[in-house]
Amino acid sequence: MKVLRIQAEGCPQEAPGLQRRFREIRRTTLELCEPLEPDDYGIQSMPDVSPPKWHLAHSTWFFETFLLLPHLRDYRPYSPHFAYLFNSYYKSLGSHQPRPERGLLARPTLREVLQYRSYVDDCMEKLFEKSAKTFETKLRFPLTLGCHHEQQHQELLLMDVLHNFFSNPLRPVYREPPDRPSNPAPGLKWKEYPEGLREIGFAGDGFAYDNEGPRHRVFLEAFGLASRPVTQGEFLEFIGDGGYSRPELWLSDGWDRVQAEAWRAPLYWEKVGGAWHTMSLGGRIPLELAAPVSHLSYYEAEAYARWAGKRLPTEAEWEVAAQDRAIEGNFLESGNLRPTASPAGENPAALFGDVWEWTASAYRPYPGFKPMAGNFAEYNGKFMVNQMVLRGGSCLTPRSHIRASYRNFFPPSARWACSGLRLAEDL
Repeated sequence: MKVLRIQAEGCPQEAPGLQRRFREIRRTTLELCEPLEPDDYGIQSMPDVSPPKWHLAHSTWFFETFLLLPHLRDYRPYSPHFAYLFNSYYKSLGSHQPRPERGLLARPTLREVLQYRSYVDDCMEKLFEKSAKTFETKLRFPLTLGCHHEQQHQELLLMDVLHNFFSNPLRPVYREPPDRPSNPAPGLKWKEYPEGLREIGFAGDGFAYDNEGPRHRVFLEAFGLASRPVTQGEFLEFIGDGGYSRPELWLSDGWDRVQAEAWRAPLYWEKVGGAWHTMSLGGRIPLELAAPVSHLSYYEAEAYARWAGKRLPTEAEWEVAAQDRAIEGNFLESGNLRPTASPAGENPAALFGDVWEWTASAYRPYPGFKPMAGNFAEYNGKFMVNQMVLRGGSCLTPRSHIRASYRNFFPPSARWACSGLRLAEDL
């Protein structure tokens, strides 16, 4: 839908940095929707998935609710119904459409949702004009948070489109994958870290979510960390060795899930003509044996590590290893839209991009954690139970969105995220 580019054109490059960032992120979301047809926007293939149309509207509702309503004088909401339809989980703001029923929203139409985005973006420009001085004080944080929130939804949008398309027997193509050489996986190496007292948690003047702090000390025993994630070929060996039929490899909850849902391979893997293929945003493709394995639950990652005689790293170990690494890797901006095998010798110790890496750490508050003020207190803190932490970002994560201290989290059974694993060991 090329028309989606129109609303972002004509943005002056001399705009202040935060204003320019807002425009760029809003434009990127629309560009990610360009390969979609109107029929794709309302699909919700499972309760954890949200329709693309809902993502477009919810990210717009965020700016309307937290910036325009409280800060733009005489602002009139686009629709009195949208506060209910497109609130996600902010109980302090009232009731909302149940998450599993977002796919029932045939109305408002896609055209209305795009008009809503345009209306809110125009009003945001008025807010920029009238409140330029206050953006450096009280408006900087909610606007920056809104931009990072939309980047989260850019990744979720692509994850959800992939699941929607996989649920279609035609296995549609979202975007043709770029041509790239088939590279072997870099040899697996181990980096050793001595025992000692370390610090983790966000430190600096830039943006971070509340769950990344406060910075605090942790004592770590000596450990080793693999130089790259586990590959599809390596995970295929686990399958071939009966990994999904050996209860001794699995946590009890994980084994119950394997049996109840008949897991026999990672999500999106299927045999075609006797050969394994996987579903990608470029359609169904043969396995790339040297590429990182993806779409694993925590249970599968933990079972593989046990099978390999290793373990998953804790999030503290992962962050200590990442603190001195450049944030380089296969991110959304690469255009690959799936994990890739790096050419041998290229960035062999990268910790970022390709796949979110499951850790052995439960998602819990750091010592002294304090949630963000007001309604934003619901952003992260209330989810700190029954979830596991993932680190590092994925091939669908915007590069400017990620940090060494970034804590992603999902329930241990979640598989539709772009999640894999990296091995660790005790020394």
